[in-house]
Amino acid sequence: MQSSPNAPEKQAQIRDDTIAAPVRWWRSWWRSLSPTRQDRFAALAPLAAVLMFMAAITASFWYLRTEEVEREQDALRRDVEYAQQRVRLRLLERQEQLMRMARDMGTRDLKKADFSARAEALISQYPELQSVTLVDDRRKVLESQSAPTVSTDQQHVLGETLGSGETGAAIQQAREMLQPIYVQQPASKGEMAPLLQLHVPILSNNRYVGELLGEFSVDSLLRYGTPTEIMARYAVTMLDSQGQVLAGTPLMPRKTPTELLRWRGVANEEKLAVAPVGNSLMLRAQAYRTSLGVVGSGLFWLVGTLSAMTAWMLLATWRHTRRRQRAQEALVAETNFRRAMENSVLTGMRALDLQGRITYVNAAFCQMTGWSEQDLVGQVPPYPYWPDNDYDNLHSQLREELSGKTIVGGFQVRVQRKNGTQFDARLYVSPLIDAHGQHTGWMSSMTDITEPNRIRAQLSASYERFTIVLEALDASVSVAPLGSAELLFANKLYRQWFGSQTDGHLQLVAQAGKLPIRHQPEMEDEDGLMGLPTATLTAARANNAEIFLPDLGKWLEVRSRYLSWVDGRLAQMVIATDITQRRLAEDQAAAQAEKAQSASRLITMGEMASSVAHELNQPLTAINNYSSGMLTRLEKGTLTPEQMKFALEKTAHQAQRAGQIIQRIRSFVKKSEPNRTLAQVSDMVNEAIELAGIELRRRNVQLSAHVAERLPRVMADTILIEQVLINLMKNSAESIDYSDRPTGQRRVELRVRPQLFEGQNGVEFSVEDTGKGMPPEVLEHLFEAFFSTKSEGMGIGLNLCRSIVESHHGRMRAENLYNGSEVTGCRFSFWLPLATGVETTTPTETSEPT
Repeated sequence: MQSSPNAPEKQAQIRDDTIAAPVRWWRSWWRSLSPTRQDRFAALAPLAAVLMFMAAITASFWYLRTEEVEREQDALRRDVEYAQQRVRLRLLERQEQLMRMARDMGTRDLKKADFSARAEALISQYPELQSVTLVDDRRKVLESQSAPTVSTDQQHVLGETLGSGETGAAIQQAREMLQPIYVQQPASKGEMAPLLQLHVPILSNNRYVGELLGEFSVDSLLRYGTPTEIMARYAVTMLDSQGQVLAGTPLMPRKTPTELLRWRGVANEEKLAVAPVGNSLMLRAQAYRTSLGVVGSGLFWLVGTLSAMTAWMLLATWRHTRRRQRAQEALVAETNFRRAMENSVLTGMRALDLQGRITYVNAAFCQMTGWSEQDLVGQVPPYPYWPDNDYDNLHSQLREELSGKTIVGGFQVRVQRKNGTQFDARLYVSPLIDAHGQHTGWMSSMTDITEPNRIRAQLSASYERFTIVLEALDASVSVAPLGSAELLFANKLYRQWFGSQTDGHLQLVAQAGKLPIRHQPEMEDEDGLMGLPTATLTAARANNAEIFLPDLGKWLEVRSRYLSWVDGRLAQMVIATDITQRRLAEDQAAAQAEKAQSASRLITMGEMASSVAHELNQPLTAINNYSSGMLTRLEKGTLTPEQMKFALEKTAHQAQRAGQIIQRIRSFVKKSEPNRTLAQVSDMVNEAIELAGIELRRRNVQLSAHVAERLPRVMADTILIEQVLINLMKNSAESIDYSDRPTGQRRVELRVRPQLFEGQNGVEFSVEDTGKGMPPEVLEHLFEAFFSTKSEGMGIGLNLCRSIVESHHGRMRAENLYNGSEVTGCRFSFWLPLATGVETTTPTETSEPT
């Protein structure tokens, strides 16, 4: 295939285009820059070149230094590996010799008599071997040979038992593995040198019969095992697994003049584990520093100093150029800013000379009036924007303005636009002083106040409407600043009640502050130092309190809140509403409820009258029998003092029992005001069981009560809660009686236990019967007033029970009990909350004679 004759020329053209493309891009980019940016880049180019040169020199020296450190590290690694092999071979030779002795001892080729001579020969021949000890299978020392350099505390005594510390653990490990075990034994006291122990097990017919314990001096092992040329070049040390020096002298860290050169104080070192000992014995070599290195040479610092000086001089020149450029840019920016400010300000500006001729107007002034700058500059009074019907007034104001009689707050004028419309404006006048301090004219600023005037008129009308509404309220409204006797606002009803002084306001605040806040949770965001809310005052919630004012003879509901008054002062607004009629209605409702409760208790006791008579008949009959018996025996003369004492005790007991029955009935039936105290649940349950048990026994109904132990106390009226329990148990007995249940199924079960309801702790009382339950349509209306399923019932018992429970902030419910689809009874239950930590009133105990 033949190539085209123009192919070389095309390739050359492509090559030239490839080279010229970046050049063309650079030229186009440079031309796109502004002259200011070109000057900046031109000033920065020498500095960038010097910095690049300095970076290249630093990188070169750093590379050489890195190469030197890597070579030193490689040489150190090879030397340490060689030294480690020498130490390892020396240990393996001693290990092989001790294993040979152990094998001879196991095959009985080496007697105990020859052991000492052979061990002594090994110790004298090899200085790192300090002692050889023969131990039996019970860890008792049989023979031991030690070098003269071994201290007395480290020698093993014949008959000594080796079983403590790491030595005992190593003996046990060698016995289990039947292999030689190395263990590094550090010195425990004094200046004793650490020893390396080798435990070689002795086997006889593959059975452990003892071991040879060889102890090596770590220092001698380092001195005789490490080659001399390595000891001369490096500081060689032996370390344990914790990094503690066992033998040898390490290099101390070099002191460096600055914190930046701290890396130079670290010695070049290498560390390897000594096999077969493992990581518990490490061989470390630290290289001595023999030269300054590449970075420490004077050439490096000379080049660096010259580069820094050159960069500093170029930087100073560049900064000087920059300051000049910034001064020019600031001047241009200031001029542009002033021009832009004049054009964008919303206030109209007008300058007059001393004769009243217009010399300057800004864009806002022209936009307000509709006249251009050419139409206004040079004009003399009357001006084009003056209304035709207001010339005289505006001429007089202009004369006062030119005479220097300026008003600080400005004055209001009417201005006519070019299209004939008019608007309200406020004009402010001030003297115009030039740069030499000469008074050259007057400067006027004009603001369109048409919209503010409209808003002010609306606010005035709104204020009038607001005042009319507040004056017509049937509640007293007053506002007073804190710490002052001034009354900021008071409506008509306040003035009728208290007059125009702050005495009534302060009286309401003081009296309402002494009462607990009703229906409002306590505020948590209070400042303990000020006693005021720390949140935004206008967002603070109102506090409600009901007080009685004897002077007015009225009950008032007082609500107060803090607010920021129009002048910025902190004020308090108090709203007092007359609630006298409501309080009277509440008192009448409470009295009616008390009468209904008393009536319910009387009805209950009327229904239980026959049972009470039967219950009282038993102790009265017993008293009569005891009295008759004593009279009979007294007439016959057979009554002994012991019999009389026994009969009188029985008579007194029966009389006390009758009195207790009457006392319980009397305290239950008598009318009393609600008295909520901290009450024990068990006491209320026991009293209710005593009274209701009469009716249950009359109807042949068995009662079983299950009361949980250590129940917490509740805040309740004990008589009212007992009334609820008695009504529920009596109704359960009547339901069983009406259902004609057999004797084995006539049961009422009372359970009292702690219960959590809607996240709140409380106590649940439940009464279950074995009656026939209630239809669903009855359950829906069970607690309604005057609803009853009994022909003679009034329908207020369960309604009162629910009212009593809910007045204690509790809940009550009723439900049928099922066994499959069959109704086996009914359960009534109610729940009472526990007494809170704030209510710490102790229960009141009353004692009356019986």
